[in-house]
Amino acid sequence: MQLLKQHNHVLCCLFGFVLLYNFLSWSINSLLLSQIETSRPKILEHNITILLWHWPFGVPYRVGRGVCMDKYEIPRCFLEDNQSNFTQADVVVFHYHELWTGHSKLPLHLTRPPMQKWLWLSLEPPTNNHNLSNYNGLFNWTMSYRRDADIFMPYGELVSKRTNATYVIPKKSDCLVCWVVSKYKANQSRSLVFQQLKKHIPSNRIEVYGQWSKRPLSKKKLLSTISRCYFYLAFENSISTDYISEKLWQNSLQAGSVPVVLGPPRNIYELSIPPESFIHVNDFSSVKALATFLSQVAADKERYESYFRWHHYYDVRLYTDWRERLCHICMHYDQLSKHKKVYSDLYSWVNS
Repeated sequence: MQLLKQHNHVLCCLFGFVLLYNFLSWSINSLLLSQIETSRPKILEHNITILLWHWPFGVPYRVGRGVCMDKYEIPRCFLEDNQSNFTQADVVVFHYHELWTGHSKLPLHLTRPPMQKWLWLSLEPPTNNHNLSNYNGLFNWTMSYRRDADIFMPYGELVSKRTNATYVIPKKSDCLVCWVVSKYKANQSRSLVFQQLKKHIPSNRIEVYGQWSKRPLSKKKLLSTISRCYFYLAFENSISTDYISEKLWQNSLQAGSVPVVLGPPRNIYELSIPPESFIHVNDFSSVKALATFLSQVAADKERYESYFRWHHYYDVRLYTDWRERLCHICMHYDQLSKHKKVYSDLYSWVNS
């Protein structure tokens, strides 16, 4: 019996050491990446005007020429949404949803200044971007959640903690797993995994919200409701290159529920968040094994709390304001302008 206790003690110590080692390794790599980012020149040599041809999804924001400096401390960067400024714009941004749905058109009838850049913008996965072959040879730059886009724009990121405030894990109810879903399609990977998961977790320990379950959640109640569950199913509606949406950043990490992710491979998630901050569906041989693991972790207080250790060092930052995304273009303008580039096959890049 004494030997068994000693053995268990050694295993606990080893588990703790592995967690600490992985977290420190991730933190060091993240620090190096942030140093690379901050070392890039961000002070523009001259004023840059960004023209947004149409607002994403038809929802306008208040725009003033000084918004980039006033709100985001990005100097010499001016944002416009008046199409009459076309000839003065250094960059014209086209949100793709409005193009393929026919709500807007490219200004092909206008004379395009020779140095003007056209930027294709979409934060949607390939399944939501149609008729791409019609736009070959027109765009110089891309802005996307894709890491190989000319301007990488994630839905969120972890930033260094600015205060010494201690993070308190939200109090949990009996809910083991929760999921918010509105556009449910039975043939999607996330739906297939969920239906299997239901077979191995008691129904009273699963909470489903959204239009599909006829239990809609207001923005005001979203995070507080999710926070009461041990785990959140951050299942992407499309398994695509680098596609990690607000389901991870807001619904899981910001809410205070451990994310169970279904999307890109684990190594892609680990480029943005610590390896011990989430659970990946692909780590398990079966959905039954995943369900068993979730129940075991929830029952082990110390082990469950280990998924929140990153909160001691980082905060979640969400990117939700289109103006911030647009102003971000100026930080890359000088570097991108050094190279001539045109997307001759936009379809192939988006679907690669």
